[in-house]
Amino acid sequence: MSSKKVLVVDDQYGIRLLLKEVFSKEDVDIFQAADGRQALDIIDVSKPDLMLLDMKMPGMDGLELLRRLRHTAFDGKVIMMTAYGELDMVSEAIRLGALMHFTKPFDIEELRLEVMKQLVS
Repeated sequence: MSSKKVLVVDDQYGIRLLLKEVFSKEDVDIFQAADGRQALDIIDVSKPDLMLLDMKMPGMDGLELLRRLRHTAFDGKVIMMTAYGELDMVSEAIRLGALMHFTKPFDIEELRLEVMKQLVS
């Protein structure tokens, strides 16, 4: 399997750092964005295979990013990351193409396994 590309979009630096560390042991290239606008730029250039997307971010949130991606050639998979209490946004995210969601704080090993499974399917 050639190296897969994963984009982590989260305004929390600690989450981005943690996920970069987790996937550094896999054959995965990790890209990071602190908000939706930065994510769009990275998607345009790097064409990630999968995006881990936070729902709530300042500026362009996860739902707005998903809406904008519907008008692009992005065909990567999307897994949402939500805080407790944002579950009303999850059904909208799934309608917009997200595969599933993990609620923060998530089990990091469970998330890693799901991402790796999605990258090979």
